[in-house]
Amino acid sequence: MVMAVVTQSQTVSSLVQPKIIQSNIVNSDSINSLATQTTVIKSAIPEIDLTTSALTELKQRMADRVSRDEKDYEARFIKSVATYQLGEPQLAFNEITQLSNQVPQFHLAHLLRADMLAGRANMMSDISSLGLSVDTETLQVQVSALRDEARMRIQANLAPISGDKFPLQLLNLSSTIKTALLVDKTNHRLYVFKRKSSNTPAQLVKDFYISTGRKSGNKITEGDLKTPEGVYFITSWIPDGELPEKYGIGAFPTNYPNALDRKLGKTGNGIWLHGTDRIYYSRPPLDSEGCVVLSNPDLNNIKSLITPGVTPIVIAKKIQWVSINEWNDTRAEVLKSIERWRLDWESLDVQKYLSHYGKEFWSGRHNQRSWIQYKTRIAKQKTFQKVTLSDLSLYYYPVRNQGKTASHDMVLARFTQKYQSNNYNGEIRKKIYLGKETGTWRILYEGR
Repeated sequence: MVMAVVTQSQTVSSLVQPKIIQSNIVNSDSINSLATQTTVIKSAIPEIDLTTSALTELKQRMADRVSRDEKDYEARFIKSVATYQLGEPQLAFNEITQLSNQVPQFHLAHLLRADMLAGRANMMSDISSLGLSVDTETLQVQVSALRDEARMRIQANLAPISGDKFPLQLLNLSSTIKTALLVDKTNHRLYVFKRKSSNTPAQLVKDFYISTGRKSGNKITEGDLKTPEGVYFITSWIPDGELPEKYGIGAFPTNYPNALDRKLGKTGNGIWLHGTDRIYYSRPPLDSEGCVVLSNPDLNNIKSLITPGVTPIVIAKKIQWVSINEWNDTRAEVLKSIERWRLDWESLDVQKYLSHYGKEFWSGRHNQRSWIQYKTRIAKQKTFQKVTLSDLSLYYYPVRNQGKTASHDMVLARFTQKYQSNNYNGEIRKKIYLGKETGTWRILYEGR
């Protein structure tokens, strides 16, 4: 069987991502031209390196997804690959032909069909021998990008997410947050989680292939073509009629740069979750200017689950999947620290209260020293204080390698704070960043 010379045993990191833009993606006419000559570029589609039983299980899982949603094109693609490798080439060919006809923009389907035709002729030739007028070097790069997309899609579906593992990044979702988005840059995947209750982890409901910035790593400066890593929030929805075609059916802007980004001196803006130019189904893994890019069908699939001003989007180099015990322990530790801070604030013991603020604390123009002076002065005017926190969400921060502040294990807490005292009453929406200093959670930032 001729499917590819690159197998799943090669790690993604060992392969160089091509630096191309969307407009340079190989088109289906070029792929079909290869198919009609019963040949295909070497290493076109990654082979799934699984046992027969595991391959059969993968095929069945993809079939189950298709039965639930016939427009799950990723599942149909992977099912065709698995079917072919299980020794049913005609069935696989019929399936991928139907998919390529139904979704002509899905270039991976065309490439797989060409690969199957090449397999029928028992040929795997180098494109340079074809004598085509196309720029063969460019086409090699373009097909390499499609191959990497195929690998990412397949790799993400080789095994389902374990039911006993949960994302550490989502420690607590308040009742006002119905869904949360998690982006895994390493695996080029976006996960959609649904809140269940305040005491249980959020439930994974959907996941999708995504494209991220052309350059790997955490965004630092404007124009560096990197996707930032951190906790952000969807701020609005921009429909396609108000955007260039490259954004597809629309875009959800985020609040990058956030307070921590600005503290670290990061620059740039315009980091969005958006769709794809309609002449393409999807884009290569590393292909945006820093945004997170979904196919239009996938973006449309989750559009109704996103509430601007409310929905969080956590972008991580890699999601931290942990056991329920680790999730509970970390969550309880952070909640306990916040509650101690609240109680010590109410107690009028200013020294105990201020002990919760870290050495690297900042808030507006304040550092730890000026904050202590400010709060000590205010405390002298108080005869009683009552502090109530509600609508609390906790996000374990993914950034731990940029500057001193971000070198901590960190948690972002967002909540509504109701404050009452002898000379002031007020209610505000607040956020605090907590970082671990010598094993204790301390506040690094406090603000609205």
